[in-house]
Amino acid sequence: MRSYQVQEFGKPLVEAIREQPVPVGPEVLLRVSGCGACHSDLHMRDGHFDLGKGNRLDLARTVQPPRTLGHEITGTVVACGPQAQGVAIGAHRLVYPWIGCGACALCAAGQEHLCTAPQALGVARDGGFATHVLVPHPRYLLDFGDIPPTQACTLACAGLTAYSALKKVGRLAQGEPLLVVGAGGVGLSGVRLAAQVCGVAPIVAEPDQAKWELARAAGAREVIDPRAEGAQKALLKATSGGAAAVVDFVGSASSFDFGMGSLRKGGRMVCVGLLGGATTIVPAMLSLKAITLMGSYVGSLEELRELLAIAKQGAIPPMPVTTRDLRQASEVLDELAAGRVRGRTVLLP
Repeated sequence: MRSYQVQEFGKPLVEAIREQPVPVGPEVLLRVSGCGACHSDLHMRDGHFDLGKGNRLDLARTVQPPRTLGHEITGTVVACGPQAQGVAIGAHRLVYPWIGCGACALCAAGQEHLCTAPQALGVARDGGFATHVLVPHPRYLLDFGDIPPTQACTLACAGLTAYSALKKVGRLAQGEPLLVVGAGGVGLSGVRLAAQVCGVAPIVAEPDQAKWELARAAGAREVIDPRAEGAQKALLKATSGGAAAVVDFVGSASSFDFGMGSLRKGGRMVCVGLLGGATTIVPAMLSLKAITLMGSYVGSLEELRELLAIAKQGAIPPMPVTTRDLRQASEVLDELAAGRVRGRTVLLP
């Protein structure tokens, strides 16, 4: 099998040729149909998250090179271990990649994605930037029906992350403004899902005007440039005091500040993005404005099942997808880092 791995942090991915793995126990081997390239893959390649002010969260113990990246995976089952039940050779499946240890309280509660000893594919275990991927159990394989594989794979991270974050917002009454910050791959998923999950079309704050039409096509009611002079003041006036809820899909100091400053009294903000940086939170303002601030990290297996059920109904606008050959994996990550990707790029073996 062929794969593209991080062998040294901060360096281009390296092609690796090795024997095709043989599944044991409940393991299942899939031939990869497609794997989305996510901004998180950049962090895995670089080996850290930026915490701002020169601080970093080191990923060396989690990623442990050599590591094959890629966590948005669809594929075809080609081999099963002797204890793998409920899946047949030839089945086309979407992979839930956010696997936990299986033994802790969080895993027992169905919150494997929050496990403190994660075994996530493309992070702690080899992922989908490869011709084949080994999945530890059939329970992580989901039938995506008639959804095109290049669309289905994006649901495992971009879709799931947005869905879980919007569920934390919940249903909003008609006329209650929802602000989505960022129209990258995950942000666009948030725009696509907002009407289904929250019941309203969102306002989108996106500085890159090349993404504005994509945001409108995904369901945005309005798109604004958060860097424009007076943008926040105009937003507060247009919404009669601010957004009822904000979801920040960027996670930079400036996006966080814009989101927090755009909340009305009693509003909710969900921070999702991992771009990096640091900013100041004034505790008194949390109290005086009675706002709720929370984080959201990917999503659970059950949430992915819920999202798939919505997607199978055809209720979600398609994700803008560009396909590239797997051999271009490292180049695609460079394009992501440079901000040149619109929607999602899916690598095809």
